[in-house]
Amino acid sequence: MENSKPIGTPMAPGTKIGTDPSRKAVDVRTYRGVIGSLMYLTSSRPDIMFSTCLCARYQANPKESHLSAAKRNFRYLNRTADLGLWYPKDTSFELTTYTYADHAGCMLDRKSTSGHIQFLGDKLVSSASKKQLCVSTSTAEAKYVAVFQLCDYGFHFNKIPIYCDSKSAIAITANPVQYTKTKHINVRGSSSNQRRMDMTSDYF
Repeated sequence: MENSKPIGTPMAPGTKIGTDPSRKAVDVRTYRGVIGSLMYLTSSRPDIMFSTCLCARYQANPKESHLSAAKRNFRYLNRTADLGLWYPKDTSFELTTYTYADHAGCMLDRKSTSGHIQFLGDKLVSSASKKQLCVSTSTAEAKYVAVFQLCDYGFHFNKIPIYCDSKSAIAITANPVQYTKTKHINVRGSSSNQRRMDMTSDYF
């Protein structure tokens, strides 16, 4: 891919990747090698985390369209080889988290994908992209689950600013009265839902 045409983004906006049964299958070993190489790079290039994890879902039966989507990451890296993470020494160490989630974005099972990044001051220290365990029935629910999925990663600090762009999700987590209308989320969520509810007042 060294001589491939460079491109500005790891994935085109609005791209949907499905099983694509009509396309020709590609060699599984080759495809998994491509995904493995990209996963190795995500430790220092979190900007390809989402697109790489999305392509990784189709390792069991990869098609030409999946390989093309994975190769786009290399074309993007070919253009942005000089990008990297910057860690200045004279900054604060306040932990801040940003979360986001799509709604029913996975074409396989219609589960949503959560994404979150953590900063110490202005230094990026952790990032993740993970498919949610339950099927969310609304955008607000998907982002509510994304916010509290941080508990699954072991974040148990008393005060962490968490930024979410959904007013509905913030209202659900900030007001305990809302739980009477969101029992279905807890029923379909993971085993850590009760712990998430108990920690709500510490986060918001």
